[in-house]
Amino acid sequence: MTLDDKELKEFLEEKYCQYNTPKFIESDPIQIPHLFSLREDIEISAFLVSLIAWGRREMIIKNAKKMIEICGESPYDFVMNFSIDKIDKIPQFVHRTFQHADFMYTLASLKNIYENYGGLKNVFETGFKETKSVKGALIKFREIFFKANFPLRTQKHIADVAKGSAGKRLNMFLMWLSRKDKAGVHFGLWDIPTSELMLPLDTHTANTGRKLGFITRKQNDWKTVEEITSNLRRFDPLDPVKYDFALFGLGIFEKF
Repeated sequence: MTLDDKELKEFLEEKYCQYNTPKFIESDPIQIPHLFSLREDIEISAFLVSLIAWGRREMIIKNAKKMIEICGESPYDFVMNFSIDKIDKIPQFVHRTFQHADFMYTLASLKNIYENYGGLKNVFETGFKETKSVKGALIKFREIFFKANFPLRTQKHIADVAKGSAGKRLNMFLMWLSRKDKAGVHFGLWDIPTSELMLPLDTHTANTGRKLGFITRKQNDWKTVEEITSNLRRFDPLDPVKYDFALFGLGIFEKF
């Protein structure tokens, strides 16, 4: 598809407006954190859902609902009351390679983050302020997440952008919590500048991005995330990741 920048911007804006509506919530895993109103419940449920956001969307949503059912009416209360001696009483949870042991460690780590680091919001905002980059914030978060003894297998479920991972799920989580507009799909609860957010790169956004000329690299890694986000900043430097709606919608709904 060959368009000049003016035509590309018009095309992206059209698709962004088409998909960035409350109706989008109904078919997306973001519907789960929208069940809550307390900030801590929203961010914890959003984080848990983002951890298993790979595979078929129907299965992601089905298993996300199971996970949140286990957490009850308040994921925050559930996390804060979590303890190792209660593990046997918690129903088994599995999503593809995300096993029950990974879920248990995640709960323990989240409790540690809220008890000793001021919560997810503070960890990410502090990481961003200290490093002045989303990449730095993601690296700092991963260091804190794995402070306690952990199963080696759990490492693969938290992207290591320092080693070049695209960090799709973490970038999606940050976008959910930090980005806000009138449509109300995202929450806008955190103070990380929208202009600094990085595109959640998955198969759909990568394929669409290549067809539109935003990606020249063959790999789907962090350098590719930087490349496509940089190109999207040409069209909206203050909110480049809003075009995730356009690229994702074109890829998954329109088979672009």
